[in-house]
Amino acid sequence: MPSGDGWQGDVLRDLRGGGAQGAPGPGGQAYRASAPGRALPAQGTQAPDAAPDGGAPRQAAYPYEGQQHAGRPGDWPRQAGYQEQRQEQQAPAAYAPGPQPQSGPGSRPVLKGGPADALRSKPRHGESFAARAARALRRTLSSSAASEVAEITRTAAALQQPVTTGRQIAVTSIRGGSGKSTVAALLGTTYAHYRQDPVLFLEADPALGSLPLRLGAESLRWTTSDIADIVKPDMSLLDVTGYLVQLPNNAWLLPASQGQIGVMLDSRSYERAVVALRRYFGVMVIDCETLPTEVARVALAAAHGRVLTAPATPEGVTSTFAVLQWMQGLPRQVIAGTVVVLTELVAHSGVDLDEAAQRLRSTGASVQVLPYDRHLAAGGRVRTELLAHPTREAAARLAADVFQLSLAQKRH
Repeated sequence: MPSGDGWQGDVLRDLRGGGAQGAPGPGGQAYRASAPGRALPAQGTQAPDAAPDGGAPRQAAYPYEGQQHAGRPGDWPRQAGYQEQRQEQQAPAAYAPGPQPQSGPGSRPVLKGGPADALRSKPRHGESFAARAARALRRTLSSSAASEVAEITRTAAALQQPVTTGRQIAVTSIRGGSGKSTVAALLGTTYAHYRQDPVLFLEADPALGSLPLRLGAESLRWTTSDIADIVKPDMSLLDVTGYLVQLPNNAWLLPASQGQIGVMLDSRSYERAVVALRRYFGVMVIDCETLPTEVARVALAAAHGRVLTAPATPEGVTSTFAVLQWMQGLPRQVIAGTVVVLTELVAHSGVDLDEAAQRLRSTGASVQVLPYDRHLAAGGRVRTELLAHPTREAAARLAADVFQLSLAQKRH
């Protein structure tokens, strides 16, 4: 798959199962069809789009249930013709399971006994019914609807900018429990929703990371360290995705472990995996280990955009400020391409967020706030239709901010 302006056309062609060589792409440019892919390794489960009886494929489920069409206040906008383009990208035959590799690892469930959602009775909405009703009333009685639509349009335009090379977005923190995997899940889900090119969630935190749980994956097989020795330059996108966990909206997950303690991921394996995979995906969201581990430092140095999550507490702000001061001694593009996300872990943290953000911005980094959300706080799979309205807006702003900074990076 060649790099350059035509790489997205080849990606879409791979997803449709190939096509005639030299078919015209967007703008009249001729894209060369990729070579036919080899049979995919079995994932241990049936292909998501295949019918149980081998008949007609099922339509991929739209993960934003409960939302209305784009252009209405509070909704996530979608490009014109988005649904039709999604349907064209379905390639049921290409995703049929192939023969299982003799030396391949076995599939393991993310949580024994069923998905993580089985541990709680019913997912909670991110905000109370009273808050949702009050917002609907304000929208009806005021002119805020027009401003919301304008803001949504600007955010969509920023997120849908074309890229000539895949963008790497690294998410890390300086301590556990700061919402790192949650922010990575929100970022990747936002990119997958807005963009047409494939999105990869790559987990570089083998210490029992929670990203697969947050994304709703039920079973895992191949890991980041495995892929480092498997993916070859002559492989097509369909070959590569056979080793990944497929998610809704043209997104895939590569976990760092199978939920086992003791699995290691060294920086050299991480680098080989990223180099092998980055040309296949428009955006890679990398859930890193906490700083100052070696893999996290390597990921931050090589990424186009960097996200540093910090709890919205006095200790979290102070520690993050110290890290940003250290980053000021690195090349200028490192801190200029960094976004700090202050995550509110409780409903009323008692921290002056404006003062905290101003202090952190004085180092040269950007700052965004992820407000408290009951749905996120409960853990488990992130269901976008249950997120509070302020959370959806904050996730879209964060994704747009990081993506803009990644485009400004000239190293890659």
